[in-house]
Amino acid sequence: MSKKINVAIVGLGFGAEFIPIYQQHPHANMYAICQRTESKMNAVGDQYGIDVRYSSYDDLLADPNVDAVHINSPIPNHAEQTLKALRAGKHVACTVPMATSVEDCLEIVKAVKETGKKYMMMETVVYAREFLFAKELYEKGELGKVQFLKASHQQDMEGWPDYWPGLPPMHYATHCVGPVAGLLKLEAEYVSCFGSGTISEDLVKIHNSPFAVESAHIKFKDSDLSAYVYRSLFDVARQYRESFEVYGSKKSFEWPLIEGEDPVIHTAKKPEHEIAERVPTPDYAHLLPKEIQHFTGKGVYDNDDNSHLSFVQGGGHGGSHPHLAHEFISALIEDREPFPNAAQSANWTSVGILAHESAMQGGALIQLPDFKNA
Repeated sequence: MSKKINVAIVGLGFGAEFIPIYQQHPHANMYAICQRTESKMNAVGDQYGIDVRYSSYDDLLADPNVDAVHINSPIPNHAEQTLKALRAGKHVACTVPMATSVEDCLEIVKAVKETGKKYMMMETVVYAREFLFAKELYEKGELGKVQFLKASHQQDMEGWPDYWPGLPPMHYATHCVGPVAGLLKLEAEYVSCFGSGTISEDLVKIHNSPFAVESAHIKFKDSDLSAYVYRSLFDVARQYRESFEVYGSKKSFEWPLIEGEDPVIHTAKKPEHEIAERVPTPDYAHLLPKEIQHFTGKGVYDNDDNSHLSFVQGGGHGGSHPHLAHEFISALIEDREPFPNAAQSANWTSVGILAHESAMQGGALIQLPDFKNA
């Protein structure tokens, strides 16, 4: 295939991580960048040799040469910018979460159907090497029948910028909802969530969200499976952890308790002392075009002189960034739905939004919309 997709990146903080990936992808052309702060835009543009630059998002969308936008702007802007881009005839990749309301998630799903454009939420965990390892075990039949899924995302977000302080934990839940739904491509049907503990009063008043921890059970549609996920953002002593665990009838996969350790595989029917063993997680660079394989191990923000909070605390997202870019570009080239697509992204995002509503109602069961048929 000789076709190349003209990509524009919107937001150059975390977004700059993807510039060299697109530049080296065989089917992408890193065409344009967009950033409100012109000095930052020009510094990044000069660094990477990108000539087409916009400080106005609307001007970017008016450019007929732009095929797709990759949105890395602040969370409150995701839905508005996504809808504008779709309606301007652009394909959209957007960092998590899809939106901050169920209504906006529904509107994006409908806009994708109306415009015929592709949408992909760039959920890192479902392309992290640990998830790809569990997925490989599942697809090979080594797990046996999957019986239960569990995930967590714990993080100390004190000192993060503007919209983060006091955020309800489940409003940013896709890193733990994505893997439990994504492994078997399940659709969350309803959710129940409890809040626990309290954060400091100055944080509570920002979003009227008191809880230090929110923990939710998710029931999946047309499945005998449920999952358990929990989140904390403030006033909880815990090293950063995005964990994902799957329990099968033959083998189970458990995330390590401490960053940097190997995960644990439990194998049924062995002598008790042999059931658990630590197993190194393979790298899955071989799934990528050779030109971008090296990005699973090193990115823009991997050195001390040029760091980003998502890397300092996030461990580089498990080598997921080149996989995300490749899935998005491949879906456009092959004219197929990316994973996760709009309906899946809406489902995952809305689990967290409605889980928080459930917690505020003492654990009430709340149904999710049918995004597939919206």
